[in-house]
Amino acid sequence: MSNSKTTCPCGSGKDYSACCEPIINGTSLAATAEELMRARYSAYEKHEIDFIINTCEANGDKTDIDRNATKAWSEESTWYGLKILRTEKGGAEDTEGVVEFQATYSRKGLKDVHHETGYFKKIEGKWMYSTGSLKTTTVVREGRKVGRNEPCPCGSGKKYKACCGR
Repeated sequence: MSNSKTTCPCGSGKDYSACCEPIINGTSLAATAEELMRARYSAYEKHEIDFIINTCEANGDKTDIDRNATKAWSEESTWYGLKILRTEKGGAEDTEGVVEFQATYSRKGLKDVHHETGYFKKIEGKWMYSTGSLKTTTVVREGRKVGRNEPCPCGSGKKYKACCGR
């Protein structure tokens, strides 16, 4: 999967092979909460669902993450970039950290910005995503609006108003 000349999706400007790939494939650990956040974004773009799940803090024996929904979101989306807005703590010597970020993507014809404040904990020497707080954003349609009497874009053969437009 490695291509040493591929720029990392996380926006660091580094090659993927020298940035998030070693964290995602487990050959190195994220040194900071921000590095883990960047690797998690890259994992969404690269469809590395196990990494996403395995870097969530577990409640009991498992995480609350829905694998199928996460996989669908990852694979059905076009990812445009990650923007780190702020960090609090989360350094190599810290045990907790906060990373506020925006991930821009489109899915099913709608362009959106996932704006979240993520909370991270270092557990047994490894940074883990603990929880997040979403910010409300405005979803922007990528294409033109479908008219009520036009064929439904889902392919059902019905008019939009009698299908997905209800």
